[in-house]
Amino acid sequence: MKFFISNDIRNNTLLKLIVVLTLVFFLFLWLTNLLLYLKIGFSYESIVDYYRGSEESFRQPKSYLGLLEESHFHFFSMAIILVTLNHLILFSKINNLWKLIIIVASYISAFGDIAAGWLIRYISPLFAYLKLGSVIVLQISFATLLVLVLVFLYSEKDNNLRQFKA
Repeated sequence: MKFFISNDIRNNTLLKLIVVLTLVFFLFLWLTNLLLYLKIGFSYESIVDYYRGSEESFRQPKSYLGLLEESHFHFFSMAIILVTLNHLILFSKINNLWKLIIIVASYISAFGDIAAGWLIRYISPLFAYLKLGSVIVLQISFATLLVLVLVFLYSEKDNNLRQFKA
């Protein structure tokens, strides 16, 4: 665990390999996530139809149990993914304000993405805008985190690194 709280992560070849391979899995997660959203669609109407159903396309509304199972899985998996990636960017050379923005944006957009389905289904279709915005911000912040961690791992060891101060 000491490698995740110091610069030594870039000096340990096996740990670096583990992180890079994890990033590859996260990249495929990001891609498949994007493809799933393409299935739903990036329009207000398609998002509302996905969650509230549509008589024209014979689509049933998302069920309570379906939303509950989806939320249960996503709350756990997004927490693990985001804590991993956000923790690793703490060691990157970007300034703390940008780190704060990326961290907050990634968590809020992930929460908004999960919560919006419930809100669309049971409160108002207007929450489709929250879903759409959250998906876009989550995809951008997730991709940014992946790139920043990869750049950190392969940047010059001392010249480009700023120490994280707790």
